[in-house]
Amino acid sequence: MTLRRAAVPSRRGLHPAAWWLWAACLAVTAFRTTNPLLLVLIAAVAAFVVSARRTSAPWSRSLSVFFRLGIIVIVVRVAVEIVFGDRLPGHVMFTLPHVPLPSWAAGVSIGGPVTLESVLQAAVDGLQLAVVLVCFGAANSLASPYRLLRCLPTVLYEAGVAVTVALAFAPEVVMTITSVRDTRRLRGRPTRGVAGLRGMAIPVLEGALERSVELASSMDARGYGRRVAVARTTRRLGTGATAVGFLLMIVGVCGALDPGSLPAGGIPFLAVGALLLGAALAAGGRRTNRTRYRPDVWRAREWAATGSGAAVLLSVAVAGALGVAGLQLDVYPLHMPLLPVIPAVGILIGLLPAVVAPAPQSTTTSRPPASPATLRRSAAEPAEGRLA
Repeated sequence: MTLRRAAVPSRRGLHPAAWWLWAACLAVTAFRTTNPLLLVLIAAVAAFVVSARRTSAPWSRSLSVFFRLGIIVIVVRVAVEIVFGDRLPGHVMFTLPHVPLPSWAAGVSIGGPVTLESVLQAAVDGLQLAVVLVCFGAANSLASPYRLLRCLPTVLYEAGVAVTVALAFAPEVVMTITSVRDTRRLRGRPTRGVAGLRGMAIPVLEGALERSVELASSMDARGYGRRVAVARTTRRLGTGATAVGFLLMIVGVCGALDPGSLPAGGIPFLAVGALLLGAALAAGGRRTNRTRYRPDVWRAREWAATGSGAAVLLSVAVAGALGVAGLQLDVYPLHMPLLPVIPAVGILIGLLPAVVAPAPQSTTTSRPPASPATLRRSAAEPAEGRLA
């Protein structure tokens, strides 16, 4: 008897680059507005997509860490404003003891009256940075860092290894902390407070060192860093095009983040920089000989997810160009922020990956139990027949 493997359909998640492009568009959108309602809406969209499409992988729990980090950012920003902020006019909440400073520190103040307007402005500034962290935390939770490394162009592979190791730092720390905490809890040891932190610090550090040694051994065993001979002229042209392309891309991104600083919002700089980078990637990719096993493909679902993120950014850009009220928060006079319709509808388009992305797979596959007759027949067959 010949055994045949049952055909199991291969369902792979969304392309990791699509998740990162979607999250980057949300993060840039958060930079272009200071309306707290829009910022909270962006964070809610990112959290909903993560809850709907994250897998059971260890790095999928990174979003909660970024949420806590965002709360810390808001608290620190408000505390700095209360103690060292500018003493703006407004509704005084309380007054701190004032510390006189010398004349050369005229731009710095310690203590004094704290107004409601200054505290609200500081909270919104911290909220903006916290939402950006949440967006990148969503990308960490949805995209596998190892799949992202395999999708990089050949010329960026070495730089991609460093970036991927850096991006995987937060998920791996979360995995290690969770494992150490569960182990200490099972052994009846404290997991909170100073005693828990002291007991968890050494195991977490030891796990990080072990991962570093394993990564170095794996890279060495796979021949990392080998080169293919390429003409010097081609190498120099690729390096020059990469440098100029990156510079133009940075200028274009600055123009996109700061409307009005560059003509056409920095789009021409982005276009020329993208063309130069594409040519540099094609020329520099000849130096490294790489093979890919089961490469990730870019299909309609990836285009839909990336397009939804671009639609979010485009809606805020269009609202800014049309002068829609409520895009930026103004605490003078103090009032409830408005919810502009165009950016709000555009941000809701960012929920599209929760529908088009494939559903997360379960880590366990349920099988129907075998009948007693099947078990007796399998035991009675000779080994040669079962393996034929």
